[in-house]
Amino acid sequence: MKKVLSIAGSDCSGGAGIQADLKTFSAHGVFGMSAVVSVVAENTSRVIGIQDVLPDMIEKQIDAVFEDIEVDAVKVGMLSGPSCMKAVAGKLRQYAPVNVVIDPVMYAKNGCPLMNPDAIDELIGTVIPLALVLTPNIPEAEKISGLTIDDIDGMKEAARQIHVMGCRYVLVKGGHAKYGQTALDVLFDGKEFQYFEAPRVDTKNTHGTGCTYSSAIAANLALGLGVKEAVAEAKEYVTTAIKHSLSIGKGHGPTHHFYDLYKNGLKRKGEGE
Repeated sequence: MKKVLSIAGSDCSGGAGIQADLKTFSAHGVFGMSAVVSVVAENTSRVIGIQDVLPDMIEKQIDAVFEDIEVDAVKVGMLSGPSCMKAVAGKLRQYAPVNVVIDPVMYAKNGCPLMNPDAIDELIGTVIPLALVLTPNIPEAEKISGLTIDDIDGMKEAARQIHVMGCRYVLVKGGHAKYGQTALDVLFDGKEFQYFEAPRVDTKNTHGTGCTYSSAIAANLALGLGVKEAVAEAKEYVTTAIKHSLSIGKGHGPTHHFYDLYKNGLKRKGEGE
């Protein structure tokens, strides 16, 4: 079985963060592991509080996994500030995993900040160069690139600007776009653009979509797919999860990570034997 490590924040409401990552890994048939960077008290409506894990403990969690278990891919999510960014980046450089997907999480679905605005320079200089695939949404791509994105050409230019910062692939996600009738994502490898398009789903229940999408990419890379194929499969998976999202909570409900499993049901004892 392939094994994937999530390095991210914890969402006690279960829709985003490490909880979403582990569900996504399981849905893809890979073994999920986690290193908690921040404990976030949040629900579908708001972020109540954030408590960062000390850098030393972040490093020890990552050491505990890598010294014992072969890691086929790493997904990096919420990194709230420079100290945790340095801790995570140092360990990624030390262990040098091949497949690193970094989701530069800056805001919760309700708009509450999850990254210190003063940490952008550290993100750009320390974290982004370690990514095989970087997966910013439009607000994050604007913040990183310093550009305003109003259309697909803007997404492409932001991808060009971010690629220069050192990541190998940039996937600018178009779910936040106020233009177009579809959810269009743009992947740039430094030379060519690839486009991934799906119908825009009319639902408010999109809590954790970015976490889920990036985790699905990491799982697919661990399973041996190339980057373009991994993104295509992940796009299909997250679209299904959004289409069948769950009306849980009073705000933005979570996506349905196990829709196919729940639709088809678990095999009961004696079936198929």
